[in-house]
Amino acid sequence: MELLILLIQLAVIVLVIAGAWKTFTKANQPGWAAIIPIFNVYTMTKIVGRPWWFILLLLIPLVNIVVA
Repeated sequence: MELLILLIQLAVIVLVIAGAWKTFTKANQPGWAAIIPIFNVYTMTKIVGRPWWFILLLLIPLVNIVVA
């Protein structure tokens, strides 16, 4: 049972990474940026046209819900 759960989790992780990679490449950003933890958030803010300091707002509880 645990092996099945692990395989499902790995499949979801691979799908999320593949989707982010495809999103980044369609936005003319490097696809490898999807797997770098904080750099991917910075790259996503560039894609959507927000300033870099929005990343700092994501670190504040309750404010991050509004910003995200």
